[in-house]
Amino acid sequence: MTVIDTAPLGVANPSSTTTIHLSGEIDIFSSAALRRQLLNTLHYSTSLLVIDLSQVSFCDAGGLAVLVGIQHRARPMGITLALRAPRPFMARLLRITGLDRGLPMVA
Repeated sequence: MTVIDTAPLGVANPSSTTTIHLSGEIDIFSSAALRRQLLNTLHYSTSLLVIDLSQVSFCDAGGLAVLVGIQHRARPMGITLALRAPRPFMARLLRITGLDRGLPMVA
């Protein structure tokens, strides 16, 4: 799993969206590192944190738990977490689990 942050640490422009691009597999082996990186991102994120899933090749329950957990941490901070461009398998996984109703999608 690779995380590419479009804003350098501590330099996010409050008037723009903070976007994180994920690639690879989000599974039991990468979930802890992803959680740490996303929690760090919350500290300098703008009011909208977008996670781009277009390059994610696999996601298990641990990966979904990270997304939900980050959303729960973001809300009290006034940050909306949204997902962008999930591949068909990921969109189906979000739909089957009902997370598509709780995690907003952006174009």
